[in-house]
Formats: sequence, C-alpha cells, structure tokens
Amino acid sequence: MSERATSPESGQRPLPDLQSLQLLVMVAETGSLGRAAARLLISQPSASARMRTLERRLGLHLLDRSTAGSRLTPAGAVVTDWARAVVEQAAALVEGAAALRSRQDDRLQVAASLTIAEELMPGWLVTLRDSAPQAHVGLTVTNSWGVIEALRRTECDLGFVEGPRVPDDLHRSAVGHDRLAVVVSPGHPWAHRRSALTGRELADMPLLLREAGSGTRETLERALRPYDGIAVPVLELGSTAPLRSAAARGLAPAVLSALAVREDLDNGRLVEVEVDPAVRLHRVLHAVWPKGRELPEPALHLLRAVRGGQRGAPQPGEAP
Repeated sequence: MSERATSPESGQRPLPDLQSLQLLVMVAETGSLGRAAARLLISQPSASARMRTLERRLGLHLLDRSTAGSRLTPAGAVVTDWARAVVEQAAALVEGAAALRSRQDDRLQVAASLTIAEELMPGWLVTLRDSAPQAHVGLTVTNSWGVIEALRRTECDLGFVEGPRVPDDLHRSAVGHDRLAVVVSPGHPWAHRRSALTGRELADMPLLLREAGSGTRETLERALRPYDGIAVPVLELGSTAPLRSAAARGLAPAVLSALAVREDLDNGRLVEVEVDPAVRLHRVLHAVWPKGRELPEPALHLLRAVRGGQRGAPQPGEAP
C-alpha cells in the first residue's frame, strides 16, 4: 500500500514523524543534508533515507540536492516553516512534561488510620517540612483496612496502620507503639474499683467501640478472643470523638487508643480502668506499602521523619 494512501479506518493521511521534520529544519539552517545529519548524530545515508520517506509521505519535492549542498524548493520552504512550528511545540511539550513530572515527583499521597492521622501525623508532617520542604503530602484518613485497600488500588504511595495484622502482600516498618485504654466516666462503678479488670469482665461488658475494620477494634477482638470475644457493642462508630463523649456522659465504658483519650484523662473528663496485663492491649504502629513497588523519594523522607531522623531507607519487610 502506498504511504500516501488514506487509512480506511481513520480517514486521515499518515503523519510525518517528528525526527524527519527536525531534520528538514536543520537542513534549512545548515544548508547541507550532511551537516544536518551530523548535528542530529545520524549517518548521512540514514538522513537521506529519512528525507525521501518524508517527501513520499507528503507527496512533495522538498530539497534540491547538489555537490554544493541542499537547497529548499519553494514547497520545501513552506513545509519547513510549518515543521519548525511543530518542532518548537514538541520541545515545549517535553519541557512542560519534565516540569510536571518534577512537581509530581514531590507529591506524596498518604493514607493513615484515624488515631495515627489525628494524634501523630501532624507532628510527623512538621518534621517532614523541616527536612524536605519541597514535598507536598495529600492525606486520606480511614481505618486500617481502608488504608490497606487504598494501597492495593494504588490510590496512595504509603500507608500507616494500627491493626495487629499486616497482609503478606505488604512490606511493613514499625514506626511506634500504642495501647488501648478502657475509659469510663468519673461516676461509673469501674472508676472506683481497686482490682484490675479481668479479660472475662471486659468481654462480658457491652462497650463503646470503633467500627469493624479499624485497628483499635481488631486489637481488642484479638485480645478478647481467649474470653469468647466481645459482647454486642452499645455503640460502634468510625470516629473517636463521639465515643469519648458518650463514655464521659456515662453511657458505657469505651475502649480507645490511649493517644486519643490522653487529654480527657488529664482533665478528669474520663478515668482509665486498670486491666489485667494478661489482656494484651498493646499494639505496634506500622508504615506499610506494597511489595514490588518502589517507594518514592518523599515517602522515604517521611519515614525518616517518622523514625526520628534515622539515616537510610527502611528495609523491606522489616519486622517490628
């Protein structure tokens, strides 16, 4: 099929390639196909073949060749003006894409579970700003399993979770520790007890709890598994503030992150109930990211900020 033939599917003539247009412009500037080829670091036979292909594709005679050099035909002069505009626009596209890529390289999308996002992330971001002021962070707040799903859907680069389980398809790096606190109003009977709360008592009591899928809920369920699991909750919500308020009003005991209730404990709005140490309410906080996916540079900066300025990138699959 002739190169000048119209494509039956598109209804358009084949477009000339950008390198050939660049060669034509260079011939006009140097007055020689050989010098143009040298400027573009291609051989003269390749340049000649490329120019013949361009002429066939356009159906126009563009150059008069002689021992003295190459001279544009009248049609070639017009096409060269058009080609120069196309080459300049292509160069602008490459420069613009490079600038856009540079801005994107400094963007970091993070997903964090609620307690980490509310209690720890603000301080981490302040530290990140000091060490990498060019980094721009977008933060999605969800529960721990929401973080994991966001990573699997490539909606974020790096996640932070509170749950005791990290799936096998994710790398993990320990970034801190937390524990769950059983809190009640000052008027609740548990506020005045002198003995530690047993696992059985905690399992049998209807509680104010975070929603299923949260790291807080999963940690508690695991801790109470030896006692036949949790009772039906009085209330379960996806945020801590209303649960803290309900506990302070005496509705029921709440089990929440100690980080989330520390101000309520300090001002006496809530009272923490001692729990038998055999009930494992401590947990490790993890940074997580998918295996086989390289962390972008801003994510490495954030991890260093989180870990107190430690040198070097975290090791994939690092155990707590």
